[in-house]
Parts: sequence; structure tokens; C-alpha cells
Amino acid sequence: MHPSASPSEPRDRRRSPSRSSPRSSKSSAVPTKSDIAAVVLAAGASRRFGEANKLLARIEGRTLIERVVDAVEAGGVGDIVVVTGWDRETVEETLRGRGLRFAHSERWEDGMGASIGTGIAALDARASAAFVVPGDMPLLTAQVVAQLIDAFERAGRERIVFPTTKAGEQRNPVLWPRRHFGALLALPPATGGKALLQLIAAECLLVPTEDATLSDVDTATELEAARKIAQE
Repeated sequence: MHPSASPSEPRDRRRSPSRSSPRSSKSSAVPTKSDIAAVVLAAGASRRFGEANKLLARIEGRTLIERVVDAVEAGGVGDIVVVTGWDRETVEETLRGRGLRFAHSERWEDGMGASIGTGIAALDARASAAFVVPGDMPLLTAQVVAQLIDAFERAGRERIVFPTTKAGEQRNPVLWPRRHFGALLALPPATGGKALLQLIAAECLLVPTEDATLSDVDTATELEAARKIAQE
């Protein structure tokens, strides 16, 4: 049952994407893959950030959550489900009118696994794969999203695809084929997808990516660092 929702290339041959602006536009967006979806996680309480909702902080005029959605849209994703929790009304109002869908996680306080499950359950039945994308990655670019989709296509749409740092560390977003949706739905509430990736490492395709584009923001200090990088 759906929750309530509102209306292989070899590793060393991959090239790092540029850090150009992810702002969506008809001229820069890549063709949409209508059967590739995204679950954007926007449910957390930002406790390490302070009293404010970090997703509503701005970098170069756009909120963090808007920057993430811009990158996902322009990168070629079709259906986008934004999972809300804490500060639901403000997050939805910030993104209203963009053709997105919202799924509210009643158990968002229980952890990321609960929010992932809410988003996966809300996906359209036609989705053949879905990204799980934290909403606090303001430097994510459309180029990175498109690169991950391209790797997924080249691998016959069978592999789990995610970016890695130059040091080989796993980062988000992760693109999951539909056959793994059941496992994502069954995640313990307090567990993210990383634990599942470790269990099925042989099915994963790693895409080395420029480290800065994979940064997330948990604190005010990290926000300032992201602002400086965005200005470069």
C-alpha cells in the first residue's frame, strides 16, 4: 500500500564531472528517463545544524533542497518523490508547483530506513530504478546524476550504481534497480541503505566522482564551506 502522497565502464576509465551549476534548464538538462525515479530524503530534524531547518538554508539564492531537486531533474530523472517529516509544511511549500510528489513519513523520527521505505512505497509502478538522494547535498550536479544513469544503462540496468570519492569511499546518491525495492522497504527504521550495500557488494558499480560534488551539510560550518565551493 502506498503512503499518502501529494498531487560498466571500468573504474579507471570514468571521468570526473565538472562542478558547473545544477540549475535546471531546457538547454542544459539531459533527456529525461521517464522510468528512472528518485526518492529525495527531506524528513530529518537537522539537529546538528541547530534550531533551523538546514534544507531551507540558501546557497547562491537557492535552498539546499531546491539545489538537490534541480540537479536530479536536470540530470534526467522522471518521477521525483520528496519524503517529508519534520517541518513538513515548509518543505512542501518551498517545492510546491514543480510537479513533484510528496510522501510524508509518519515514522521519520525512527530513522532514515523509515523514510527510505516511505519513498520507495510511493514510487510509480512503472519505475524500473530509483535514486535515493539525501536532501542535504547542495553541490550535487546534473552531470553527476546523468553520469550515474549512464553507468546504469551501460551495465544493462542490472547493477546498483553509486559515486565514490577519489579514495574509493561510497557516497550518495545511490541508484537502485527495481529488484532491490523490496529490500529497501524492509530496512530497519534506524538503518540506511549503506548496510544493504555491504551485503550485496558484488552487485555494485562504483563511479569515481569529484569529491566536492558529493559533500553533504550537517553543520553551519559545513554550510559555509559549501558556499565557498559553490562560488569557485
